[in-house]
Amino acid sequence: MHTNFTNIISHRRRGSRRIVHLLVPVFCLALGFGPGLHAQQALTWDQVKAKFEQVNPALKADADNVDEMKAEEITAYLRPNPQFTFSVDGNQVAPHNGVWTPFKGTTEQPNFSYLHERGHKRELRLESAQEGTRITQSQHEDLERNMVFTLRAAFVATLQAKFVLDMAKADLDYYDKIIDISRTTFKAGGMAQIDLDRIELLRVEYESEIQNAIVNLRTAKIQLLQLLNDRTPVDQFDVTGPFDFADALQPLNTYRDAAVAARPDLQAALQTIQQSETNHKLAIANGTADPTFAGWFTNNSSTNNPNGPETIGASVNIPLRIFDHNQGEKKRTQIDIDRSQQASEATRAQVFSDVDTGYELVRSNIALLKPYKEKYNDQALRVRDTVTFAYQHGGASLMDFLNAQSDYRQVQLAYAQLLGSYLTAVAQLNLAVGNEAIQ
Repeated sequence: MHTNFTNIISHRRRGSRRIVHLLVPVFCLALGFGPGLHAQQALTWDQVKAKFEQVNPALKADADNVDEMKAEEITAYLRPNPQFTFSVDGNQVAPHNGVWTPFKGTTEQPNFSYLHERGHKRELRLESAQEGTRITQSQHEDLERNMVFTLRAAFVATLQAKFVLDMAKADLDYYDKIIDISRTTFKAGGMAQIDLDRIELLRVEYESEIQNAIVNLRTAKIQLLQLLNDRTPVDQFDVTGPFDFADALQPLNTYRDAAVAARPDLQAALQTIQQSETNHKLAIANGTADPTFAGWFTNNSSTNNPNGPETIGASVNIPLRIFDHNQGEKKRTQIDIDRSQQASEATRAQVFSDVDTGYELVRSNIALLKPYKEKYNDQALRVRDTVTFAYQHGGASLMDFLNAQSDYRQVQLAYAQLLGSYLTAVAQLNLAVGNEAIQ
């Protein structure tokens, strides 16, 4: 009996433990402790750019300016409101022969008037407002162009930091193997304590490089998250993309022609010329006189004509523009046309300067990167491995070994920095052209 009772209790305990083991993962997942529960897929450049265009608050706020300009088009095309006047006269204010008849002989007169705008003023106002909307749209696109460059620079900085971090980790793994071999050699009596200490002390430089790379990576991610208006924790946010270069570069005139056709700031400058010309036409139209047409109906019971107590009338009011022909506004808008033309030429010159500068930066970085990819990287790796092998077999000094390690890391770091400079220069050339001329 005692044995059966013990077996039952033991069986229940095992069952309870089994239930606990099953429930713990469920609770962990529910609380968000599951591995990879909040892991976010690494975003490509196209995904980062698309998200930026959708959610960036500065870009969205500037887009509201375009909508405001469209609303002003409605105001610009409104007609003048007609005027209505109703007047009453002839009321008796004192009794006549002891009789007070206040409304006898009262005259009622409703009056309608309307200002007629001549010279196509309304159409010209609408045209000027529409051109203002197009200018604002181009300026919004120019803001987006500059902000996308900032976004691209942060994206490149993130890729570069990831590359450097992976490189530093690989170097540390390699060097840890050297330390293990050196410790084995020391225990076997083939190495002095001072040499082992020097090798182990050098490890702190690798650890420092990893920590610096981690800080740089997190900083770049924070800037990206700010531009994306994203509250994702830094450790859960990641991007991916090629961190390499291509030596294919089209002729300079190709990028110049593309920039002239695509740069929104140049388009805004040319559109400003059109608006200035429209405003000049509107200033001329505003110098013309606008008549006011009026009509009224009169009911006058005290008229001397018993057959005509009810009459109608009409009038035309034409201002005599003897002194004011809107001369100042005509002169100002004429000067504004010339100013807009000069500003567009300055913008065009700036476009060519930006393209030439960006093109030269890309070309220069390609020229620097080619020997690294074709020769220097392999040479640095070969020298490091050869000197390491020679040192382990007594064919090289400790100083040669340490110098070879340092040279290899410097070549790697220089290559990573050049790749980052190249991708940033590509982004700058795309900024100068106005679109992604180089992917």
